[in-house]
Amino acid sequence: MALALTQLVVSQFRSHDVARLSLDGRPVVIFGPNGAGKTNLLEAVSLFSPGRGLRRASAAEMVRRPGGEGWKLAGVLRAAGRFHEIETWSEGGAARQVRIDGKAASQLALGRIVRVLWLVPSMDRLWIEGAEGRRRFLDRVAMSFDPDHAEAVLAWEKAMRERNRLLKDQVTDGGWYDALEAQMAVAGRRIHEGREAALALLAEAQARAETAFPAADLALVQAEGEMPGDEEALRAALAESRRRDLMAGRTLIGTHRSDLRAVYAAKGVAAAQCSTGEQKALLVSLILANARALAERTGDPPILLLDEVAAHLDEQRRAALFDEICALGAQAWMTGTGAELFGGLEGRAQWFEVTEAGGLSVLRAA
Repeated sequence: MALALTQLVVSQFRSHDVARLSLDGRPVVIFGPNGAGKTNLLEAVSLFSPGRGLRRASAAEMVRRPGGEGWKLAGVLRAAGRFHEIETWSEGGAARQVRIDGKAASQLALGRIVRVLWLVPSMDRLWIEGAEGRRRFLDRVAMSFDPDHAEAVLAWEKAMRERNRLLKDQVTDGGWYDALEAQMAVAGRRIHEGREAALALLAEAQARAETAFPAADLALVQAEGEMPGDEEALRAALAESRRRDLMAGRTLIGTHRSDLRAVYAAKGVAAAQCSTGEQKALLVSLILANARALAERTGDPPILLLDEVAAHLDEQRRAALFDEICALGAQAWMTGTGAELFGGLEGRAQWFEVTEAGGLSVLRAA
């Protein structure tokens, strides 16, 4: 009995008034025309994990328009042989709240009972756009293995924001900086260790797998002054950089400047130089490697959210992807414009069609 949502109720969320799904743990195929509300359902599932979901939207942006004042998601999650009732909601655009088994909980608590991985079209440009997206991708991988990684990232960001405020205001009193830089040094070490551990686990999972998808050689590219794994060195580097940072009005060194480098292993070509199809295949490969590594460590594969996954994959690779998902035993939620894109999953998945009527999404079992 692998990790899976067995019930999902979506209320006043995006284009959905009320949608109810009863699920048995098999992969989930959601098809329908563009704009009908397929991705909105995947976004709802992504909110059963910590963070802002696969679109990184604010709670206010998720309210059904027009007329919605708040939204709510409720689900029954099967995890480690137990069933958990999970609710998350927002009222009046306020920050979302979480309740697990009837008790108020933090978002980080979600990460300790459920792992959710996703691949969405906006990630197709991961290798050719800025480093921020690659850092976020790697931190989500690290968080999937160690939910406490999120605390380190939040601690770094909070302390850096406060330090940047001092820099912008041209504060020169070293006492204000000392405490913040000590916090950043501790968080920076934890972030670096979590990222390196995640890369090692991905490499192991890729090396052991027999897969139709290409392996990627991954490396963490250190930024100037990051001083990986050394709190005292990072603290000293931050102190030494104050004068330069004051001129810039922001923190110029640290873990927020690292980058993730990927190379198509079989060809020795940087991911940024690969074709669009090869870049997509590398991303699929990494998501599958992450899922395999999690299954080995926790005993359960994660929930996978694969939006428009058939894009840039030929028929052979689509079939290989479906076979790997089923072999893994993962509840993978996949969207596409037509049912024909998921040929070969008949009898191995649950199927739902989403259409649009009067500005609202209409969901039915297919």
